[in-house]
Amino acid sequence: MPLYVKDDEVLELARELQALIGASSKTEAVRTALRNEIDRQRQVLPVAERLARSRQLAAEIGTPDPDFDFKAFRADLWDEA
Repeated sequence: MPLYVKDDEVLELARELQALIGASSKTEAVRTALRNEIDRQRQVLPVAERLARSRQLAAEIGTPDPDFDFKAFRADLWDEA
């Protein structure tokens, strides 16, 4: 679906960005700008929100096994005797 820009300033900004980053089209320049802004916004989310998925995974895994022998586990991974 096409994106029509009716604002001259936005079109000029897209052209300028296209030239600066060597994009093949204004669409590619806008795509890059949008992706970069989405990434930037995700970085400014509060730490609690950024870590929510990690906390959810940790909750699904459950509490650690106090009898887990990490040394034996590691040796098994590396085929060590």
